[in-house]
Amino acid sequence: MLKPLRCPILYDDGHHAEWLGLPIDREIASRETKRFEARMRSARLRHVGACLEDVDYRARRGLDKALLQSLLTGRWITDKRNLIITGPCGVGKTWLGCALAQAAFRDCVTVVYRRMPRLFEELEPAHGDGRFPRLFRSITKAQLLTLDDWGPDRLIATQRRDLMEIVEERYGRGSTMITSQLPIKARHDIIGEPTFAEAIFDRIVHNAHHIELEGQSMRKTTAKTDDENPQT
Repeated sequence: MLKPLRCPILYDDGHHAEWLGLPIDREIASRETKRFEARMRSARLRHVGACLEDVDYRARRGLDKALLQSLLTGRWITDKRNLIITGPCGVGKTWLGCALAQAAFRDCVTVVYRRMPRLFEELEPAHGDGRFPRLFRSITKAQLLTLDDWGPDRLIATQRRDLMEIVEERYGRGSTMITSQLPIKARHDIIGEPTFAEAIFDRIVHNAHHIELEGQSMRKTTAKTDDENPQT
């Protein structure tokens, strides 16, 4: 709670009252910035500095500029729609996902980011030490859940059940963003059991935007550019 100002407020010409409001505005802006930074730290995005304004549309990666501009408005999260980003290794799936999460942060959206291997590493011991309900709530209550780097390893039985519970709990209540090297049609290979695969993807795909990236690895392109233009 802000402390009251001790300065006298003079209203003779209105300028003093306006001037006294400046410290309050600065304090509010400072607190909002601190809350934003705290949310960013807690989300642990892989690319903290990723920003949609920095997207390079000149690279031939199959980017739909109109779709990205639409996603930037955040309406897809308000409407509780999902987003699937697929493409080969190195084309910028994770970076793009982090940029969209960054945009969501700016709109004060609660975001949880997890690489899929890390998610299951957290969930497995949580079943035995009593932390699972709390961890499950933190994942399912977020307005945007970002599941990065899905595949190519096939899920085991416990992972399938946990993922099914998460997807079911979030269905119609929040947005889920997935990045994967594998196409959607490979869902049976990813999940490892047809019944679970159809149940999980049915809840994700039917109201999802899909960005399918293509082209060469950006890492290789960057390395090639550095070789051609060495620093002196």
